[in-house]
Amino acid sequence: MPIIRRLPDNLVNQIAAGEVVERPAAAVKELVENALDAGARRIDVTLRDGGKALLSVADDGCGMEPEQLALSVERHATSKLPDGDLTDIRTLGFRGEALPSIGAVSRLTITSRTDAADHASAILVEGGTVHPVGPAPGGLGTRVEVRDLFFATPARLKFLKGSRTESQHAVDVVERLAMAHPHVAFTVTDEGRTPVRLTSCTGEEEVARLGRLGAVLGREFQENAIPVDAERAGVRLVGHIGLPTYNKPTSAGQYLFVNGRPVKDRLMVGAVRGAYADFLARDRHPVLALFLTLNPHDVDVNVHPAKTEVRFRDQALIRGLIVGALKHALAAAGHRASTTVAADTLASLTPRVAPQTSLFWEPQRPTAPPPYAQQHHAPPPVNREMAEAAWQFQAPQMRTASAPADFAPAARMEEADAIAATAPSFPLGAARAQLHATYIVAQTDNGIVIVDQHAAHERLVYERMKKEMLGDGVKRQGLLIPEVVELDPADAERVGERSHELAEMGLVLESFGSGAVVVREVPAMLGARADVRGLVRDIADELAEMGDAHALKEKLDAICSRMACHGSVRAGRPMNVEEMNALLRQMEATPHSGQCNHGRPTYVELKLGDIERLFGRR
Repeated sequence: MPIIRRLPDNLVNQIAAGEVVERPAAAVKELVENALDAGARRIDVTLRDGGKALLSVADDGCGMEPEQLALSVERHATSKLPDGDLTDIRTLGFRGEALPSIGAVSRLTITSRTDAADHASAILVEGGTVHPVGPAPGGLGTRVEVRDLFFATPARLKFLKGSRTESQHAVDVVERLAMAHPHVAFTVTDEGRTPVRLTSCTGEEEVARLGRLGAVLGREFQENAIPVDAERAGVRLVGHIGLPTYNKPTSAGQYLFVNGRPVKDRLMVGAVRGAYADFLARDRHPVLALFLTLNPHDVDVNVHPAKTEVRFRDQALIRGLIVGALKHALAAAGHRASTTVAADTLASLTPRVAPQTSLFWEPQRPTAPPPYAQQHHAPPPVNREMAEAAWQFQAPQMRTASAPADFAPAARMEEADAIAATAPSFPLGAARAQLHATYIVAQTDNGIVIVDQHAAHERLVYERMKKEMLGDGVKRQGLLIPEVVELDPADAERVGERSHELAEMGLVLESFGSGAVVVREVPAMLGARADVRGLVRDIADELAEMGDAHALKEKLDAICSRMACHGSVRAGRPMNVEEMNALLRQMEATPHSGQCNHGRPTYVELKLGDIERLFGRR
């Protein structure tokens, strides 16, 4: 029969390395976190062959003494738990822990020097074999070099991707940590390239954070970011979130941090989705960076070996804080829309191919003559009379009573006195015309605004319906025959425990045995043909995953959205000047009016300078 035996230390270290060091980027993460905990103000990462041949992390932190250097490569040696309390983790990693795992599968060299030491010290670990500490040249701080990663476990090398892919993973790790530490400078060098070069940001916390986010995520995010700062029961949430109209097709642009640690938490992702539920379609995702700070005793960071997942003691508090803070920030943005909407509009208006013919001949530069100029003389310029005659010939025919035009209707120009009477001093300007009975053109102080009347009014009706629903409460409709919904015993218990909260939202139910609930009343907005069973099962799934009943809220919001769509001004309806201006003023006074219920922009703003550049006047 099989005999139980103790594994050798090198095999134990290799198993631990398989849990912690999945790829070169995982080793970079552990080493950069060590440097941050050491108080570094500058961290330089060097890669070769995507980190497989060499990855080096150098910092200017506090360094380690020779005795500490020897302990740092031993298993279960760390400086992270000074009091031995696993629930009080206030650092990212510091020295120890991951170092012996990395040394078990590579050739690891650590060179470190403290401020009080006369010279640096170094230690070498090759495939788990530890060499003695000796003197070495080096400045203040620590430099960790990992060569030939996974040479002791060649099978792991077969599962790694190409060098460029592994390098990109390492860059992503550094950028995420750089977002949480804007006052630290970072560089990443890879085969002569420097994909990351971030200088330390100065100024107040919010200013420095936004500057670092702009350097990592781009100038567009910095221009379309909304600040978030909220606190509840000792938990603080700060960061910046993108406007709803600045979105992406995937959630890759969402960066979440807990006590300075990058995480991928389903609870936080679900809270973000719930906060943007009214503004984005299901297949669109916001861009944001949120930083959550709370007592270490209220969060467990040891759920995953790589510490990318966390578990909160009070999940309802965290979700409520995130949803409330994000909705408050979005409401404060008012009718603001992202600048990318105007940029995309200008890009679509700019011709991609130069016209091949022209009414006027323009002489070319001598350095780049036209093809025909090499053999023939340049054609003479066309005189003005001939040009005007050609222009009138090519112009569209004017509409008359006897000969109606079949081209698209032009803008309805308002009278001159009506235009002069309305000053474009409002944020969305004053209405000037309506195009195709669908789009309102307004003039602002320094540009124009084009409004989709149906999308804009849809948002206005939707917000008004939600406000009325919150004020008067959700109206309920009793079922003639109560609906019995069968569930798993655990799901039925969860739903039954939250029956009082569901009743506030219009759904009256009670437990009906060990594996079912009976529904007696439903929200009147759902109508008589509501899928009661499907609704209750969706709520049960959401309770199991998130711990609340926000599925019903989303269902009601979806019904409100549909009703608002049918009750809004339809495209193709002519509007007079008073109606158009009234719509613009309502948009300015209504939060979230910059996008419709489906996440599309309700208006496009073009600055005068952009229009002038479009026509070559600048």
